[in-house]
Amino acid sequence: MSLTQKKSYNIFQDWPANKSNIKARLILIAFRLAHIATINRVLFIILIPYLIMYRVLVEWFLGTELPYKTIVGKGLAIHHGQATVINDGTIIGDNCIIRHCTTMGSKMLKDGTYSKSPVIGNNVDIGSNVCIIGPIYIGDFVKIGAGSVVIKDVPAGSVVVGNPGKIIG
Repeated sequence: MSLTQKKSYNIFQDWPANKSNIKARLILIAFRLAHIATINRVLFIILIPYLIMYRVLVEWFLGTELPYKTIVGKGLAIHHGQATVINDGTIIGDNCIIRHCTTMGSKMLKDGTYSKSPVIGNNVDIGSNVCIIGPIYIGDFVKIGAGSVVIKDVPAGSVVVGNPGKIIG
């Protein structure tokens, strides 16, 4: 998935991936509606009241930080969603699973600036309490075990566990 990939604005594209998970469905429909603000400046200005409501509802009440600018492919599944923090520069591919207490974002560099955020491939399964930090690429069909800290690129089809994350399969 790349920044130039065609965006989809179907607000129900994550619905099937979150069967019987009303919280995840609410978060993702709200996210998809808020993401429409990225189309152009006029829509952004019109949607400012909604974007404020989105932050209050999703971040403060539902405990999931998923900024509207984040690029997310279709079929995202959020399991439990509590204490999930995703940086707005993160790119997430299609059909990924994210569990609770997961952090994806940039890291502070020695000069006080921040690195780029991770790019997550398609069909990635991320366990609970996982940190994915820095300008790294996680390949397609990767499984990341609970409690892992991933700070290096992960090739497609791998299984990663531990702190720091080690490829075991």
